[in-house]
Amino acid sequence: MSFLSKIAEKTSRFSLRLMSVYPTHYVEPIVQKDKQLEQKNDLSKLYHVPIKAAVNKSSDTIFHDDTKHKMINYITKKGNSALARTLLSKTLELIKRTQTEHMNLAKGEKTTINTNPETLLQQAVENCRPLLQVTAIKRGGVTYQVPVPITTKRSYFLAMKWLLEAAREKERKVSLPEKLAWEILDAAHGQGRVIKRKDDLHRQCESNRAYAHYRWS
Repeated sequence: MSFLSKIAEKTSRFSLRLMSVYPTHYVEPIVQKDKQLEQKNDLSKLYHVPIKAAVNKSSDTIFHDDTKHKMINYITKKGNSALARTLLSKTLELIKRTQTEHMNLAKGEKTTINTNPETLLQQAVENCRPLLQVTAIKRGGVTYQVPVPITTKRSYFLAMKWLLEAAREKERKVSLPEKLAWEILDAAHGQGRVIKRKDDLHRQCESNRAYAHYRWS
């Protein structure tokens, strides 16, 4: 087991929120009806157990996806969410077209090519998620770059932020949906600038592993 995996495993409890408006005995709400039917017997035992309120963006429709919803929020500028939704829809359409073209041109097994853009987006975000980051901690007049674990929420935020930054750094003559589609496809296959950025961050944490104890001192 590598150093990054050990740190992530030992500090997994820090990925949870330390403060919440709900006490610890409250259970998470189940919005999807299919999951409610699957856990019907278990839910009958929770009649007297308090349940957290569902967030306002929760939906049971098959078209709802938390990853897409967050991506739209990060793309949005100056409150123009309609434009952000259109840009993401064009991005997913370009991914679908590209993968379908690859599948039609493939000579081998065509079923191995994934043409679902939503699945590719989720896979790209998962591949770009960092486990650790470095933070500056001053000890004895010297500032050290100390590796610390990242919460689950922030890791997803960094992955989507890096994808958007990589797309916006490319040439301006190409539209954002096309550039973002390239980055998502590269990240979904484990390559590209975002994957390199994550690996560089992990490599920096690995080189500064000797200062990890300063996090508790």
